[in-house]
Amino acid sequence: MHSYGVREVEKLLRLPRSTIHALVRAGFVAPERGPRNALRFSFQDLIVLRTAQALAAAKVPAKRITQSLKQLRRQLPEAMPLSGLSIGAVGDRVVVKDGGGRWQADSGQYLLAFEGNPEQGSLKVIEKKAVPGEEDIDRAVTLHEEGKLEEAERVYRAVIAERGDDTLAHYNYGVLLEDMGRDADAAAAYEAALKSDPRFADCHYNLALVAERLGQGTKAIRHMAQYRRLVGKT
Repeated sequence: MHSYGVREVEKLLRLPRSTIHALVRAGFVAPERGPRNALRFSFQDLIVLRTAQALAAAKVPAKRITQSLKQLRRQLPEAMPLSGLSIGAVGDRVVVKDGGGRWQADSGQYLLAFEGNPEQGSLKVIEKKAVPGEEDIDRAVTLHEEGKLEEAERVYRAVIAERGDDTLAHYNYGVLLEDMGRDADAAAAYEAALKSDPRFADCHYNLALVAERLGQGTKAIRHMAQYRRLVGKT
């Protein structure tokens, strides 16, 4: 069965490396280890990663995401069907359709469709319901991935100025600021994200690590404990 390295996953899913590692740390996927202990992801891992990220962006509680993804993994084929793959989620239920049509979630809360062939380096993700400002966030993520950090920062700041309560914008901005070596600013961005979504588990995790680097031990312990509580780890 074909497997994918982190760089391939970044390219196929358009997810920053920090997000991929955060989703792995959160336990949503358990990739195998290849040569030199490098992470190797299966096709199912790719779909679960992208689905987890989309559910988190939609502010679905971490516990519900975990329950949904367990069901999702049981339903996924080992490879992309020729007709494509569609995934819908409402509450704790996930429905997968690998035919030509899509299963429509009555609430419209969440719907993804996947097209292409990951083994040939193509995987297109179609989201039914766009979040306001999401295109700008996607552009900022792309700039970040391309190493254009200052340009990405300008886009994030513009999105945040327009939509101050955008959890994903604050979170991704925090990841960018970490990569720029600006831990104090990153902590402020993560705190802003948690203000609008206190149950954002990955944000608690990142903030705990940043706080530890800043010498804020009590704060680091508090946010790591919150992260573990949200993802059900003891």
